[in-house]
Amino acid sequence: MTDTNNNNQDVVLYEVRDDIAIVTMNRPEYNNAQNSQMTYALDAVFLRASDDDSVKVIVLAGAGKHFSAGHDIGTLGRDVDKTFDRASLWYDHVNKPGSEFLYTREQEVYLGMCRRWRDIPKPTIAMVQGACVAGGVMLAWVCDLIIATDDSFYSDPVVRMGIPGVEYFAHVHELNPRIAKEFLFLGERMPAERAFQMGMLNKVVTRETLEEETMAVASRIARMPRLGLQLTKQVINSAEDLMGKRTTMNMAFGYHHFAHSHNELVSGDRLAGFDGKKMADSQRGQEKEKASVEGQS
Repeated sequence: MTDTNNNNQDVVLYEVRDDIAIVTMNRPEYNNAQNSQMTYALDAVFLRASDDDSVKVIVLAGAGKHFSAGHDIGTLGRDVDKTFDRASLWYDHVNKPGSEFLYTREQEVYLGMCRRWRDIPKPTIAMVQGACVAGGVMLAWVCDLIIATDDSFYSDPVVRMGIPGVEYFAHVHELNPRIAKEFLFLGERMPAERAFQMGMLNKVVTRETLEEETMAVASRIARMPRLGLQLTKQVINSAEDLMGKRTTMNMAFGYHHFAHSHNELVSGDRLAGFDGKKMADSQRGQEKEKASVEGQS
């Protein structure tokens, strides 16, 4: 799908090398912030890779310095008010009143799509560098494996908006509950080393070797029988759901939208006045304050 706001650039790139499909988010000028255009383009290429019998493994990447800065809450290409051909049975959110607007949209483009991508019947690998923030964390968590650079970092800072985490709420399954609370309460960057220690990452490598290492793992997986991979993935995903993953997401999604509605009633803005720049500035200020305090101790 093409971004008409940026010289007709394709917002998602797709290529197949041997039996590996590489899906690349391609808004590097916005640190791969995900607008609806990108989200629907991702959905289309994931379907394409799933339908292609020659593809055994799917790799998700982000062009440029960062994997993804999260959902688009302030670029020139923000398209929250636009209609797209929907991928589920949810009706169009555009022109819906009150909380119905955002609740309906996010059922489709965030929670619904991420759950469907998690269940792609082929192994998926997130190839992560730099920032993996909020909606970026969602995309990485959807994948079966995460291979990341040693300078990558992870955060879900939306609690400062008064919102209890992103829509695809997998925090207590990706991290243990106490670490999940720390991750959300502070909203600070979790470096790759700690994310690896917590079991969130499979492998930490250098930027120079990220693609080589990821493709090597994908190639080894691709030698396994397709049905065996599909059934193994289905078993593990089903076990996670039996442990409450899907139920937790349903509950958290309701709280998430209560927070949006509260923000709009109190401040007149669903995001409590934050856009991408204000959120980034707030994050930088917090990191600077933390470094200052640690330097004094």
